Amino acid sequence: MEAPTAIKVEQFTLQATPDCPIMGEKLPLIIISHGYGGGSLSHRDTAQALADNGFVVVAINHPHANYADMSQANGMGVLIERPIDIKRTIDFMLGPSPDAESIDPQHVGFYGFSQGGYTGLVVAGANPNFSKLPPRCADPKVTECTPADQRRPFQREQPPQSWTHDPRVKAMVIADPLSTVFLTADSVRDVKIPLQLWGSQLGGGQDAEPENVAKLAVLLPNKPDFVVVPNARHLSFGAPCPNTASSSDAYCADAPGFDRVAFHKQFNAAIVAFFRKHLMQP
Repeated sequence: MEAPTAIKVEQFTLQATPDCPIMGEKLPLIIISHGYGGGSLSHRDTAQALADNGFVVVAINHPHANYADMSQANGMGVLIERPIDIKRTIDFMLGPSPDAESIDPQHVGFYGFSQGGYTGLVVAGANPNFSKLPPRCADPKVTECTPADQRRPFQREQPPQSWTHDPRVKAMVIADPLSTVFLTADSVRDVKIPLQLWGSQLGGGQDAEPENVAKLAVLLPNKPDFVVVPNARHLSFGAPCPNTASSSDAYCADAPGFDRVAFHKQFNAAIVAFFRKHLMQP
């Protein structure tokens, strides 16, 4: 097998092998869903840790709601589409994908952060309630904004008659999910797959306040593996920043004394262990 080399992808340098063939058969599949304003590389270190441990990993850009194209990022439409994006990705990976024969369709998992966590909950069976979701900041990297900074108020389109759930997903890890829309037991009563839930102590994410993430942990019908990360901010779940990142970049601004690199080593190891337990054991 060819050894990985440093390759440039957008502004990031990754250790990878382009077009590397998948080795093995009946491998578990993990789909990764980014948060508001994020993208397919937002959780690249977590994806690499999973791939290095025998998982087939697919990280997507949600159309018209990612760092490069936020044209439809506000409004209910994109939140309706997000779970559909995941279902279509799984359909492709288990169907026409050239890698389909290497994947075990009975062992599909999911990782999502922020709106990606919301996405996972819907995929797992949750039915959100948007009646009290507030407006969003104009800049997706800003987590606190004044009314003058906000985009148009959250559009109040009618929710779909039924949300897109996918029972093929058998285990899930979510971090600081958008929780405002899941604050009743009825909204999450059908989420019964094994679930690891991470929360930041300090928060800072729109609609993912620490108290709401904690309430979600209590409302889920099956007790999740719930971890609150001391001194972590919402964006601390994003991949460690390049050394060239500006100290003023909100995405890279952790709380004083918080070591994102050290945390992510523990974080990724725990995620790998969770998925190994639930997707690799007979």
